[in-house]
Amino acid sequence: MVNVLGTLFVCGLVLVGAAKLRDGNFPPDYERLKGLRSLGAEFAGHFRNESLTELDLFNSRIPSQEDLLCLADMAQFMQALTGGKLWALKMIDAWGSIPSGLLYGNVMDLGNFDECVKISKEITSSHSINGKYCFINVPIASNALQIGSCFPASCSAAHMDAFLGQLVQKLFNVSSLSMNIKEATCQTSESKPWDGMTIFTVVLLGLMGSIVALCTLYDYFCSQDQSEGLPTVVKIFSARASSRAIFRVVDSKSNPNIISCLDGIRCMSLIWVVFGHEYGFALASPNINSIHMFYWAVEPFASFVLHGYFSVDSFFFIGGLLVAMVALRSMDKSKGKLNVPLMYLHRFIRIVPILAVAILVYMNLMTVITDGPLAYGDHLNKAACESGWFWTLLFVQNYATSDFCLGHSWYLAVDMQLYIISPLLLISLYKWGKKAAAGIVVLVLLLSSCLFATMMINNYSMLIKTGFNGEASRKLYMATHTHAAPWLIGFLFGYFLHLNRGKRFQLSQIAVWSGWVLSLAMIFTSIFAMYPAAKWRAPLPSILEESLYYTLTRLAWPLALCWIVFACMQGHGGLANSFLSSPLWQPLSRISYSVYIWHMFVEEANSRISRTNTYYSDYTVMQTFWSDFGFSLLMAYVLYIIIEAPLGGLDSLLRRREKTSVEPPAPSEPIQSSYDDPQDQLNDNEKGKKDDLEVKETTVTATVSEQLQI
Repeated sequence: MVNVLGTLFVCGLVLVGAAKLRDGNFPPDYERLKGLRSLGAEFAGHFRNESLTELDLFNSRIPSQEDLLCLADMAQFMQALTGGKLWALKMIDAWGSIPSGLLYGNVMDLGNFDECVKISKEITSSHSINGKYCFINVPIASNALQIGSCFPASCSAAHMDAFLGQLVQKLFNVSSLSMNIKEATCQTSESKPWDGMTIFTVVLLGLMGSIVALCTLYDYFCSQDQSEGLPTVVKIFSARASSRAIFRVVDSKSNPNIISCLDGIRCMSLIWVVFGHEYGFALASPNINSIHMFYWAVEPFASFVLHGYFSVDSFFFIGGLLVAMVALRSMDKSKGKLNVPLMYLHRFIRIVPILAVAILVYMNLMTVITDGPLAYGDHLNKAACESGWFWTLLFVQNYATSDFCLGHSWYLAVDMQLYIISPLLLISLYKWGKKAAAGIVVLVLLLSSCLFATMMINNYSMLIKTGFNGEASRKLYMATHTHAAPWLIGFLFGYFLHLNRGKRFQLSQIAVWSGWVLSLAMIFTSIFAMYPAAKWRAPLPSILEESLYYTLTRLAWPLALCWIVFACMQGHGGLANSFLSSPLWQPLSRISYSVYIWHMFVEEANSRISRTNTYYSDYTVMQTFWSDFGFSLLMAYVLYIIIEAPLGGLDSLLRRREKTSVEPPAPSEPIQSSYDDPQDQLNDNEKGKKDDLEVKETTVTATVSEQLQI
């Protein structure tokens, strides 16, 4: 699936063309379209006055069995229509019509999907006429109208194309206004049979859910004391135990090493991501005022959506910071030892299974749970999943292919590739200290220069009005080497915090205020710097200006976050720290990875079940967002309980065995974040109780919840 920026760019191009309409500059077919009444009424009027011999269905070829069946059902339909039979009238009533507001961007009339597909008229004991819903495509200018239609299910799209051609010829005495129906858009009440992979997906989820249910019942009814007597397997699979870990609130004052503000930064960035993707689906909805998007794109508020990619940089920053802090603290305790294969193994256990389940669910369950006029196709990227799912599980899809199985999984590829090289950076920092840090600074500058040169040499632009370039998005936005700077800056900042752990810096009020002013200036400049140039009639910035903007903001954003985290840790956060460090963020932070994985499924499913046209505005998108976000939380919680938490528990058990057999006991307090993995929190901190799964956070591998939040 094309990312949200690509969707916005494509829509922007369409809107530019639509907005250039001037007096007398109408599409040539517009006057003809105005002459049509409801297409259903035109269709009914045409067939009331036609006989079977006048229907030129076969074009001088020998009719097939399907042709004859369609013709027989059409004869029954024409007879019932003339006689005023209810089922035939419903078939006409379900049609859409030429939509009003064509010049305002309304290019769809969905008709009544349910009325059509629920038609079932028994003709004989062995044959019934059922309703078949399809979209009629009416090309007009650079766009196409889509109008819902309904006819007997025995007739194919090719049959109906022939009928529509006769209708157009009769109405206009021309054939230039072409209408066509694609079989791929057609639906009936008959459900598609489940294939093997769909059955496998349902059985897998059902099996995991059953195990969790049984363990939860055992936990609830058979365990009197949660601290004793509960088998390890039950602890791992119990929804009750996992839920306590998710919703438990930890007092950040209990451990000075906790960086509480990261909870708020993570959750706010997650909300930003989901909100931006919501706009992508809203732009593709059957809006009655699509032309409004042309004006929306140059409003100040639109900058928050169009520049939502900065939320990605926030997560890269957090990921790099935690890799450095957790790993270096562990290396201090183990005298520089780093078990790299085990690092990768833990990472694999944490990420790959849940990602594989997500691929199965997206591919196979989308059509199972959705229906409606817009639900005629499979998951947006099912074809890419079928042909290249392995690229996603190998975490190289951002380089290997342009068609992603899960559109938002590109981040996982970039983060995994950076994680794979992190041992080299960690060992260098441990051995050479500040010299290695200086080398990483040089690497950041080189990668930024690479990004700058890529834009300059290829003349790439990321503005909507210049058009969308898919190659530019892949090279500038999804390539690891052009998106690594925020991660590396976070990595260096984690090294800084590691060196200065427990140290209090004495800062003057002028220094504190200067830091906040500078960081806020970098944040708002990153979001709004291109706002004047984004206006449709504003002159385009030079490629040098845009390249500098895109390169420097990739550095400015994580640097601003460095100050925010530092100020909050040093007691200079004020209101910002109170907000970002609120314990209310902790439950969402613990399941944020799961929310990220599943939110696109919820958004796509809810967009596919629409029965009517929508109205596009910021307020209506916000309404839909909160609905989708709520369902995303629910789905994320359920699948966290039955998939992610059990796998996390097994990984924790593996880490404990490795730690007790290889590593010496940790001599001092571990580095923590207030959003450690819920299963680990359950094992380590649940009301001070110890159990068989106790695992300390000193492990080299930071948890998925720490590392992967978008």
